[in-house]
Amino acid sequence: MANKPDAQPRSFTLRRTFSATPEQVFRAWSSAGHLRHWFCPDAFSVAEAEVEFRVGGVFNICMRTADGEDHWTNGRFLEIQPHSRLVIEMEPRVAGGQPLFRAHTAVGFEATPQGTVMTLEQRYTPLDPAAASMIEGAPRGWAQTLERLAQEVKRIKGLAPFVRSAVHATFRIERIYPATRTQVYRALTDPEAKSKWFTGGSGYTVLLREMEVRPGGRETLKGRWENGLETTFAAVYYDVVPEERLVYAYDMYMDERKLSVSLATFEIQDADGGTRLVLTEQGAFLDGYDDAGAREHGSGLLLDALGASLRAAAMN
Repeated sequence: MANKPDAQPRSFTLRRTFSATPEQVFRAWSSAGHLRHWFCPDAFSVAEAEVEFRVGGVFNICMRTADGEDHWTNGRFLEIQPHSRLVIEMEPRVAGGQPLFRAHTAVGFEATPQGTVMTLEQRYTPLDPAAASMIEGAPRGWAQTLERLAQEVKRIKGLAPFVRSAVHATFRIERIYPATRTQVYRALTDPEAKSKWFTGGSGYTVLLREMEVRPGGRETLKGRWENGLETTFAAVYYDVVPEERLVYAYDMYMDERKLSVSLATFEIQDADGGTRLVLTEQGAFLDGYDDAGAREHGSGLLLDALGASLRAAAMN
């Protein structure tokens, strides 16, 4: 008979002092771009990372061995208190996708005269007998991982060498709406109409919204998320053909950090039963920021929200 996994949680606590502010240490946990630099023990690298830094958002990390073997951890954020506390539930998985154990991970950040004391508490619930050796070795693996975190914190502070980079990506999204070209164009260019769909959604507070659609005109949307991070969309329009085409370039910022520079083209076309909208975007993701497809996914959600706004307007 196969051994049953031990259902009793096991736990350990690690503390480490960083010569940095809580904001700087906290930021190292806040994006895929940062986590790819440090979230793995020795002899591993982070091959892929998907992070949605909000309560309920995903925390998915793929660690790769030197031999090319991938080990996935899938998780989600349970609690985010800016610069003071994070709670993440993680599930490392076998190659077939079954979870080995559940790791309830609480991270605290406390300012001290020496910098920041980060306390990591992890409580394990085994789900597979094969998890026992991994759980036993977790404290050693985390000690190695926190050495990498220390280097990332130095990089964030600007004390470690900073490598400039630009990673390019292009995507194309198409939607057909049961609306006229005039209605779709208005939803893209009228400030009141666009405010109904071009926003961050739940947990997002608009701080600034400005819009002037003309060649040389500018558009800005700045907002704050529940976790305290601020994002800014800053665009300049270069081509405006009413009811046919819009072309603009835009920067994206997280707090003061520039994440990307992109060129976006909207094409508005006749289609059976309504209007076809085609978005083509070419982006340069800057200085270690790893988009991992998040921009394309988020743009698709915004175009879905545009469709919902058009449907709502038609019902009024």
